[in-house]
Amino acid sequence: MFTLDKIAEYIGASIEGNKDYQVEAIAKIENATAQHISFLTNEKYIDYVNKNEIGILLVSDAIYQTIKSKNIATNQIKGGFLILNDAYAALPKVLELFATQSNENQEYKIGTNSTIYPNVFIGTNVQIGNDCIIYPNVSIYADCIIGNRVIIHSGAVIGADGFGFAPQKDGTYNKIPQLGNVIIEDDCEIGANTCIDRATIGSTIIRKGVKLDNLIQVGHNVEIGEHTVIAAQTGIAGSTKIGHHNMIGGQVGFVGHISIAPYTKINAQSGVAQSVKTENEIIGGAPAFSLKQFFKSSIVFKQLPELQKQITTLQNEIQKLKEEK
Repeated sequence: MFTLDKIAEYIGASIEGNKDYQVEAIAKIENATAQHISFLTNEKYIDYVNKNEIGILLVSDAIYQTIKSKNIATNQIKGGFLILNDAYAALPKVLELFATQSNENQEYKIGTNSTIYPNVFIGTNVQIGNDCIIYPNVSIYADCIIGNRVIIHSGAVIGADGFGFAPQKDGTYNKIPQLGNVIIEDDCEIGANTCIDRATIGSTIIRKGVKLDNLIQVGHNVEIGEHTVIAAQTGIAGSTKIGHHNMIGGQVGFVGHISIAPYTKINAQSGVAQSVKTENEIIGGAPAFSLKQFFKSSIVFKQLPELQKQITTLQNEIQKLKEEK
C-alpha cells in the first residue's frame, strides 16, 4: 500500500487532500474504488469524478483547473488529488511503483478435459477452464483467464503488453507498464496468430461466444461483446468497446476509445473513426458510415471525372454570358 504523500514524492506531484491516505492498487476511473488510485488525463472522462468513490486521483493541472472552474463535486475523491503539469507523462512511474508489489501466487490452473498441445507457453497465475483446446505454439502470458470450451489456434498470443508509451518533452517515449490481464469467456474461438493485448490496468475482455479469425489485433482494454464475429486482419485500438452480436468484415480498423452498438454489421476494409450509437446499423467505407449512403456515394465517386468536365463546361458558359453582358 502507498500513501498520497509517498506517491507524490515518487512522481514529483503536488497534492491536495490527506497526505496519509493509503491505496492498495491502481484502477481505471470507471472501476476505481476508495482503495484505488486512478488517473484522469482526458476530459472525456471528467464526469467520473463524482460518479463513484476514488481513493486518489492523478490529474493534469489543466484538468484540475477545469474541475474547479466548473464547480464539479469532488466529495467522491476520498484521499485527494495528485496534480502535475502532464499527468500522462507521469503515469509510467505510477504504474512502475505498483508493479513492485509482488504477487505471491506463482501457479497456474488447467481444468479437466483440456488439451494442451506441444510448445504452448503458460505464464504464472494463468487459469484455463474445462474442455479447452490450446494448439501448438500459443503463448498465454501471466494472470490471463481462459474460460470453458475455448479453442485457441497456433501462434496466438494472449496477454502480451499493450501498445502504451508516454511521449516525453525530449521527443522520446517512456514505456507504460501494462499491469492488467486478458479474460476470455466461455465458448470463444481465437484464430491463428491473433494477438490480444493485456490491459494497462483492469482487463481486456472477450465475452462469451466470440469468434475471432486469424491475424487479428485486439488492443489493451478493449471489450468485445458476446457472440460477435470478426474476420481476419482486423485491428482494434485500445479501450474500444464493441457490442454483442456484431459482424465485422476483414481488414476493418477501429480507432481507440469508441463504442459500437449491438448488432452492427461492418463491411470489409472499413475505417471506423467514431462511435456507432444505433443498433442494427450496416456501415462501410473509410471513414465508415451508413452503407446505403456509402453505395450512393460510390456511384458519385465513379462519375467524378465526368462531373468535373461538366462543371468546367458550365463555368465556361457562365463566363461567356457574363462577358456578353
